Amino acid sequence: MKHAVIVGHPDPASFTMAMAKRYADCLTARGHEIILRDLYDMKFEPRLGLAEMPSRQDWAPGSDIVDERLVLAGVDVFAFIYPLWFNSPPAIVKGYIDRVFGSGFGYVQLNAGGQQPLLTNRHLIHITASASSSAWLNEQGASGSARTLFEDSFARVCGLRVRPHIHFDSIVPGLAPRWIAQNLKTLEDKLIKYFGSGGGYSL
Repeated sequence: MKHAVIVGHPDPASFTMAMAKRYADCLTARGHEIILRDLYDMKFEPRLGLAEMPSRQDWAPGSDIVDERLVLAGVDVFAFIYPLWFNSPPAIVKGYIDRVFGSGFGYVQLNAGGQQPLLTNRHLIHITASASSSAWLNEQGASGSARTLFEDSFARVCGLRVRPHIHFDSIVPGLAPRWIAQNLKTLEDKLIKYFGSGGGYSL
C-alpha cells in the first residue's frame, strides 16, 4: 500500500518527527510504500489565496498544489502526524488540508450544490502528541474538536475511511528515553494492527 506521511513540526529532533520516522520504518519493513511530506522542510505555504477559492469563476489551484497533488496520486492512506497546539493542529497542517484537499482533489463541487467525494476507499489516520494529559484534553473538548475536523468534516467531504486516532499525552521536554521508546513501540503495534503485516486492513 502507498502511504503519504504528512508531518508538521519545526524541530527535526521532536517526538512528532520520531513518530513519523517510526511510521515509515515500521510499514516500509512490511512492504508498504511511504511518501514523507515534511511540511516545514518543504516550506509549505499554508495560506489559501484568493485565486484558489472555488467560489470564484476563474479560480485555480496554485502551481505548488498542482505539483503536490501529482505526488499524492495513487496514495491509499493519508497519515497526518502533528502536535496539538492550543488543542488543535498547527496552522501548517490545517493549511495543507485547505489547499491540497480542496476542490478537484478531495471533492468536486456539483452544479446543483454540494460536493462529490473523490477519495472514497482511501484511508485517513491522524497521530498526535501533547504535553497535556488525556484527561485534561477531554475536559477541554480537544478530542471532540479533532473528531469534528478530521472525521465529521474533512473525511466525510472527501469520502475517506477513518482509522482510529492515535494520541500520546504528557510528552514534555526531558521525558525519559524509556518512555519515548515505549510510546514509539505502542505506535508500531497499533500500525501493525491497523494495516497488518501483509498490507491488509485487519482490525
